[in-house]
Amino acid sequence: MEAFEPSAYQPVVHVGRGRVVESLHSGAAVVVDASGNVKAWMGDPDVVTYSRSSAKPFQAVQLIESGGKEFFGLSLEEIAITCASHSGTDRHAAVLRGYQEKIGISEEDLLCGSHPPLDRVTAERLTREEISPTPIRHNCSGKHTGMLALAKLKGFPISDYINIDHPVQQLILTAFAEICGCPRDQIRIGIDGCSVPVYATPIRYFARAYARLVDPDGFTPERAEALRIIGSAMTTHPFLVAGPERFDTALMEAAGDRLVCKGGAEGFQGVGIKPDALYAGSPALGIAVKIADGDTGHRATAAVVVELLRQIGVLTDLEALKIFPEEKRKIRNSRGLTVGELIPVFKLQGSVRE
Repeated sequence: MEAFEPSAYQPVVHVGRGRVVESLHSGAAVVVDASGNVKAWMGDPDVVTYSRSSAKPFQAVQLIESGGKEFFGLSLEEIAITCASHSGTDRHAAVLRGYQEKIGISEEDLLCGSHPPLDRVTAERLTREEISPTPIRHNCSGKHTGMLALAKLKGFPISDYINIDHPVQQLILTAFAEICGCPRDQIRIGIDGCSVPVYATPIRYFARAYARLVDPDGFTPERAEALRIIGSAMTTHPFLVAGPERFDTALMEAAGDRLVCKGGAEGFQGVGIKPDALYAGSPALGIAVKIADGDTGHRATAAVVVELLRQIGVLTDLEALKIFPEEKRKIRNSRGLTVGELIPVFKLQGSVRE
């Protein structure tokens, strides 16, 4: 296993307690245009890491590009949940059941495994009712449903759709390589938490994929339309992409039609900034953010993404505070006393206005 160079990351968030910096999170981020030109950055734009669930919109492209929306009569809700790391609420489960009925499968066909719903209220209710969570509550069940839909559409077997050699995964990998602009043979393959292949590239390639998600000109008409449909589904139904009190949902709800975003495990985040979002005539931009320690406590990624968007002018100070308010920056002890805070400490190099 390769080790990261120390210079790949830089301090991005200080965790203060009293007047002492008790610990810190390091990270890297890059902002690129749809041609892949690096406009702003911190840390190393070429650090290689897995995009994890941030890749889900691109894993859905082949289904839509191949006519799956029309063939199965998919709604924007169903396309949004294909791209989701959803919270497993009853609404998410209901959309998925209708989706699976359309394509002729059931949750027994999903190979994602199962875990309790990410939504605490739903998880507690199922526990009280002594209901064990099934695969439909898994946060990746929408992605797996979409992969099974692609297999059914193409006439491929569905029993081993998660394997990298399966034609579904080969089609998805090819599309991802073409969208991000990274040579396919340079993409490193791992296995995600839900058992499907996951991709590692230099983060600037992944940022480019998000820029092209919101500005797909230059692709074939079929692919460009697929990317537009996916972006529209996510921004129209941000609740289905994540869920209550989740960062992706909050950011897309607050930003309106200015951006598309999708987080992934281990402190990864992708964001696509739409044309004209910064000023009249501003280009589409893609952003990739990686927190070096994986941010398993889920406290640094949102702080960094919001501060980055504020620095480049996508969010105003008031919008940034609404999405990531002071309350979320506070660290409280077991009595509820404020004993510390999260402080973003980075400044982007470069400029998105040049």
